[in-house]
Amino acid sequence: MYILECNDGTFYTGSTNDLTVRITQHKNGEGANYTKKRLPISLVYYEEYDRIDFAFDREKQVQGWSRNKKIALIKGEIEKLPKLAIAYRDIK
Repeated sequence: MYILECNDGTFYTGSTNDLTVRITQHKNGEGANYTKKRLPISLVYYEEYDRIDFAFDREKQVQGWSRNKKIALIKGEIEKLPKLAIAYRDIK
């Protein structure tokens, strides 16, 4: 599972079984449409898993996070993650 930062400051979260190849694809405009329109990109975070389905599950989890929660993960501020969880029922 990986997180890219795009040239507009947004994050793209993905998963792959070969990070080096996938990053090259993104940088060459051969990756997702999202990153293709926001080049250049840079790798800011990644996690390794033994199985691609675990990485895919983690990708989907992180995709649902707020920008601030992703930034805390990228910075390694793991203790902040629970506090940054959004309770949608409390949003007005």
